[in-house]
Amino acid sequence: MSQLSELFDFGPFFDNFDKIIEGFWATVRLSVGAGVLSLIIGTILVSFRVSPVPVLRSVGTVYVNVLRNTPLTLVLLMCALGLNDTLALQFSDDPGTTYYWWAVIGLSAYTGAFVCEALRSGINTVPLGQAEAARSIGLTFMQSLRMIILPQAFRTVIAPLGSIFIAMIKNTTVAAAASYAETATVMKDLLDLPSFSSGAIPLFIGVAIGFMILTLPTGFFFGWLAKRMAVAR
Repeated sequence: MSQLSELFDFGPFFDNFDKIIEGFWATVRLSVGAGVLSLIIGTILVSFRVSPVPVLRSVGTVYVNVLRNTPLTLVLLMCALGLNDTLALQFSDDPGTTYYWWAVIGLSAYTGAFVCEALRSGINTVPLGQAEAARSIGLTFMQSLRMIILPQAFRTVIAPLGSIFIAMIKNTTVAAAASYAETATVMKDLLDLPSFSSGAIPLFIGVAIGFMILTLPTGFFFGWLAKRMAVAR
């Protein structure tokens, strides 16, 4: 019985609760920044992939195929060790700010490839006649894409985009590869403390609940939005 009470000792968890909250706040900041930037990257990429210009189609295809098949950890290491340390490309004199933006860029570059493919599947659901009608009234490719095709594609793939963003939130746990301290990094540092020799299980439970608090509302929101914005066929 005493061993069981030691395994579920919540004392160290609550003693370091402020550090855990700080880690989750770093996760939220990273998720928001990467979510917005990956949406922009994915939109640009999908315009490349459906472009009538062969060079742009090739660039979009190569980018998506390479990034989707590259481990995220490797992408983040390339940002932190390659671009930041080797090439000395820095955003600020503050290392924390610099590593935050490299983590955002690496995670966004990776997630943007999946956003692109989701949007491309949405574009494939738009009737071909609408694009032909846009051309018949004199709209250019970019005008028809921006005003007619993409708005419908976004409405069609809201639910898949929600799944991608939920996966992105969970992928923030490898941001330590870019030297950015978020929840997983804080958890690792706490587990190295002697006080957590008997309080590891409560820490794991608390972190799991924290990620559920982040991901479940995201899933419910995108599910509601998908029903709200559903395209009638």
